[in-house]
Order: sequence, then C-alpha cells, then structure tokens
Amino acid sequence: MKLISNVQNINITEYDYPLPDERIAKYPLAERDASKLLILKNNNISENQFRNIGDYLPEKSVLVFNETKVVRARLQFVKDSGAAIEVFCLEPITGNGDYQLAFSACSPVEWHCLVGNSRRWKDGLLTMPLNIKGKDVVLKAERVEKTDAYSVIRFSWEPAEISFADVLETAGEIPLPPYLHREAEPSDRDRYQTVFAKYEGSVAAPTASLHLTKPLIAKLKEQGHTIEEVTLHVGAGTFRPVATDTIGEHEMHSESIIVKKQCIEHLHDNIGRTIIPVGTTSMRTIESVYWLGVMLLEQGFDERNLHVNQWFPYQDRATLPYAKESLAAILKYLEMHHLDALHATTALMIAPSCPIMITKALITNFHQPKSTLLLLVSALIGEKWKEAYKFALEHEFRFLSYGDSCLFIP
Repeated sequence: MKLISNVQNINITEYDYPLPDERIAKYPLAERDASKLLILKNNNISENQFRNIGDYLPEKSVLVFNETKVVRARLQFVKDSGAAIEVFCLEPITGNGDYQLAFSACSPVEWHCLVGNSRRWKDGLLTMPLNIKGKDVVLKAERVEKTDAYSVIRFSWEPAEISFADVLETAGEIPLPPYLHREAEPSDRDRYQTVFAKYEGSVAAPTASLHLTKPLIAKLKEQGHTIEEVTLHVGAGTFRPVATDTIGEHEMHSESIIVKKQCIEHLHDNIGRTIIPVGTTSMRTIESVYWLGVMLLEQGFDERNLHVNQWFPYQDRATLPYAKESLAAILKYLEMHHLDALHATTALMIAPSCPIMITKALITNFHQPKSTLLLLVSALIGEKWKEAYKFALEHEFRFLSYGDSCLFIP
C-alpha cells in the first residue's frame, strides 16, 4: 500500500507539551457553560466564556453532537480473601457487539473487559450481592478467556430476567479518566454525562459537549444554527497515549459509529455551510462517514461489514470524491440495503496530511500530550495548536476532560 505522505514517520515527541498536574481539572465547574472558551479565528487567539460561543460561530453553522451515553462500566468485586478485583467492561460479545442488544440482554452475557489486580484472580467465580428494583440479586463473574489485550468475562445473575443495563445501573461506577487520579463520586453520574446523552455504550464522555446546557442549545438554534446528532461509542483506547516513537507503530483503537440516514441527508444537503463537530468523537464520526463513502465507490456496494482502517485516507489516489459525492454513495448504500442508519466501525487516525473533507471548524477540549487527539487537532489547524496551548497555559485555562474548551476555525 503506497501512502500519499510520510505520515507514519511523524514523531510523537513533536506533539508533547508541559502539563503540570495542577492544570488538570479534577472537578467540573458548578455551571457547565461557565468554562473558559479559547477562540482561534482569522489566525487570532482570544478568550471568552463558553456560554457566548454562538457569537463566534459562522452564520448558520451546522453543529454535530455525539449522543453516546457513558456506561457505568467499572464493577468492583471483593474476593473472600479480601482482594479487590476491578472488572472494566469494554465492549459486548453478546448481541454480536450491538450495545443496545447487549444492555437489554438477560443473564448470562459476555463482554471484553479489562481486569484490575488480575494476578489475584487465578480462577473461580467473583460474586457481588445486589438489590435491584427490590429484588435480591447475586451477580457472578467468570473469566472464560484471557489475552494480552483483554479478558472475556461471562456475567450471570438470578433472577435471570433482569437486564444487564439494570445490573450496571445498580452495581457499576462511572469510569472517570485515569489522569484524574480519583474515584468517581455521586456528582460524576450527572456531570460526566452530556445533557443530551441517549445511547449507552461509551466508557468516556464526549467531553467537549459537557459544556452545553439545554438553554444554551436553545439559544444556538435561535441564532440560526442547526443541530445534527451522531453516535460514536468511545472506547478505553481514547486514553491510550502514543507509546511508540513514530505514529506508524501505533495501532489505533476501533470504535462503533451509528449515523441515521436523515443526518446523512442533512449533511449532504448542507455541505456548503460550516459544519462543526462538537468534540473529536463527532469529527471522527463524520470524517469516517466520508471515507466509508469513498470505500463504497472504490470497492462496490455489497460490503456489509463496513470498517475504516487507520491508514485508508492516506492511500495514494489520483483524485478524491467531493464530500457530497461520498455522502450520496452512503445514501445509495442505505437505500440498497433498506437501512435507516449507517452502522460501522472506525479506526480512523486523523493526523497531519489527512484530507479533512466535511469538518470546517471544531469545538473541543484541551488534550493530553502525545495523544492521537492532538494529532487530530493539528490535522485541522496545523502548527497553530502550539500557539493555542501556550496561550491556554499562560492564561490559566483548565485542561482535559473537566477542563475548558476551544473553538478552532482554520
């Protein structure tokens, strides 16, 4: 496979910056939309409050929200010996990987999981007594397979007619990012969730959207901006920094995306307007939709397991389809297969030299040093990210998931 650039040779040290621990926001502000907003527009950097973001958006912008909902994915078991074992649910095996089927499933279910303190759990069952909707329940966990990347855990419980969603709602904890260095608290159940979260499946919040409130969304609509919704279920890989010298050695994590046919139609019809993903997950979703359309145009419309490989956009091509043409291919595919939504997976790595085909601007938070999310930001605004982050550090901005936000308009 010949690539259009030397993207795989990018050294991750070029995307490092000093981030003191005290600049990482450990808790959110009392008011969601009171956070600071850094604005990069016309190559100038300024600051304001997030609640005033509408004043800086291009006229009649199209904002793309990620409707994923964070799952209470951490389960804390205690063995008879007193050893604490954490089981972190990553993705379902039950339901052929369909999150909604997996959550509605009754006992037993199987999931890919990470296991904390794994060496203390050699074999046997882990158990946890629960009370779910007034019924005494014993949750059991059995490890049926172990690989270097994950463990396959079979969960079972009685009475069996209770759903796994009810089990997690009662027993699970919100999986806060590891860099917060604290346990989840009751307030995190609300604040580490967007106000429009709908479809369960993420182990991390689409954090740029944490700043939005229902009144602010209504105000943005009154100002003439429109809202589109997509779903990308955020995986644990989003926290994994690039540990290799060059990004060509980094294996990008795969995530599930769902985009309704109506949303794709609206994006197709509004491609001339400023389309602004709210968060890197929304950007990754709509750019993946573009590349899925390219795949259909290149490989035919019979493909059923749609997946974007991390290097697919970098392949050497004589020409690329326009965004409208690619979205039209997706719509044709949905019509042919009588589908009302696009279901796919993506391992898309958006890095410098990646063609950005739908996104015109981005609302996002400040990201970890040496992360694929910084590569994404750089793909959109180039070296300006360094100036923006320097400004934020000098002006007391708060960083990472519960921190402040940016509006980048290249």
